[in-house]
Amino acid sequence: MDLQLEGKTALVTGSGRGLGFAIADRLAELGADVAVVSAVTGEGIEALLEREVKTPEPTDEECRRYYERNAARFRAGDIVEASHILFAMTPRVPPGALRAKAAEVHSIVSRDASRFAEMAAQYSNCPSAAVGGSLGQLGRGDTVPEFDAALFADARVGLLPDLVTSRHGFHIVLVARRVEGSLLPFEAVRAAIGAHLRERSLEQALTQYLQVLGGATSPLVQ
Repeated sequence: MDLQLEGKTALVTGSGRGLGFAIADRLAELGADVAVVSAVTGEGIEALLEREVKTPEPTDEECRRYYERNAARFRAGDIVEASHILFAMTPRVPPGALRAKAAEVHSIVSRDASRFAEMAAQYSNCPSAAVGGSLGQLGRGDTVPEFDAALFADARVGLLPDLVTSRHGFHIVLVARRVEGSLLPFEAVRAAIGAHLRERSLEQALTQYLQVLGGATSPLVQ
């Protein structure tokens, strides 16, 4: 059987002796460029990628374009004063039933926002229930990412129109006030943008590399 390995790279795990060595030696005979690592570790994969996968360094123009298109991500000092009613996920309650109850209460406070504190005291599984669901003033990054994204998605004040789903459960969120911050200068975030673009480029290059190595049917390629 012709494996057509010439020009391809094989990553062999195991020691440099015994079976691992024999496999590596045979693959080399068949024309593969062989890399041997002691185990399938991040370090081993990174070493192979550094050698085989080349990704370009993001240019200033690319970084600035990303900055301009994603300006909301680079604001500092934005503050939201918010309250919530948390319907926490538990093993005892099916998620569907929990969401249905959250939606029912959301409908109640949508019709009469003055009942928000009452509903929080009655239903919320967060300690903030004792103070009407109040979370106080929150800045970007003060909460889990999915809740944070919903809070700072736009300039809306009042009851958010949809339930917010987080790792903790379902939230009914009321925004009482927003204090607008300021946009960070490009120079202050250039390095972070460059790192993000490099990581994204590497992910794309890795996907293409695995397709070259294993073909579209490889279990390594999603």
